[in-house]
Amino acid sequence: MTNLSGLLAAICLVPVLSAPLLAQTEMPLYPGRVPNAKEAENQETNENNVVRNVSKPTLTAFLPPAGTGNGTAVIVCPGGGYGVLVIDREGYRVAKELNKAGIAAFVLKYRLPNDRVMQDKAVGPLQDAQQAIKTVREKAKEWRIDPAKIGIMGFSAGGHLASTAGTHYDSTFIDNPQKTSLRPDFMVLVYPVISFDGKIGHKGSSANLLGASPSAERVRYFSNDSQVTTSTPPAYLTHAGDDTVVPVSNSIRFYEALNAKGVAADMHIYSQGQHGYPKTPSFDEWFGRCLHWMRTNSFLTTQ
Repeated sequence: MTNLSGLLAAICLVPVLSAPLLAQTEMPLYPGRVPNAKEAENQETNENNVVRNVSKPTLTAFLPPAGTGNGTAVIVCPGGGYGVLVIDREGYRVAKELNKAGIAAFVLKYRLPNDRVMQDKAVGPLQDAQQAIKTVREKAKEWRIDPAKIGIMGFSAGGHLASTAGTHYDSTFIDNPQKTSLRPDFMVLVYPVISFDGKIGHKGSSANLLGASPSAERVRYFSNDSQVTTSTPPAYLTHAGDDTVVPVSNSIRFYEALNAKGVAADMHIYSQGQHGYPKTPSFDEWFGRCLHWMRTNSFLTTQ
């Protein structure tokens, strides 16, 4: 009876494993063991679309309707100060809007740094971002994606993660036997945390990722304006001058660093908007400018 039960279970799994990806599909980020993880109880919660204690990262694919895709893909990193993930407002909703523009979107539910579940919490989120890029690039043909048009988009602390992926791609923190490129082709950074410099850095994000008393070396390593090179991907930045949570200096410094290295970058600063753009600018306003930049730089073609 035991052998028969096992056989039936295996047979039942075949349609699931061979089924095509649906329009919206959440999948484990890693096919096997999660790297850099400790054996610990999963304490993840989701209350009002704010996710806490993520230790089992996932990637949710939002594919545009058949015949409407243009080959561009964007991995979306929600914000939340590396303490929570604003998974709907800065994740799923954005993915659906990307689909309307023919863009395949992948919402990354990345691990939130925590010594309880990680051996080195500072690199956990970056590992997940690299794994997301690797996954999308290796499955590009299956998902009808141009492997040279895979970008990463991040909000607030998610913007820090996206910019970390764009500036640290040549340091591999995951298994990558096929030597797949971990470099995003472009970055879209929305009111991002960039620097952990004490004058402009977001203290909450820094403490959650690096701990209460990080070394000067580690602060510099994760201050991404200090890590820009001539091969850093092009970027679009948007921020508000009246942001009192993450000062606009973060975006300005990153733009200046990109410009100094000859990396193509656009930046739009709103005089009003605060952190999170709760009232102004409207979604269509700032998002429309992002799409315009993507078209201008040939990362997005109109069908």
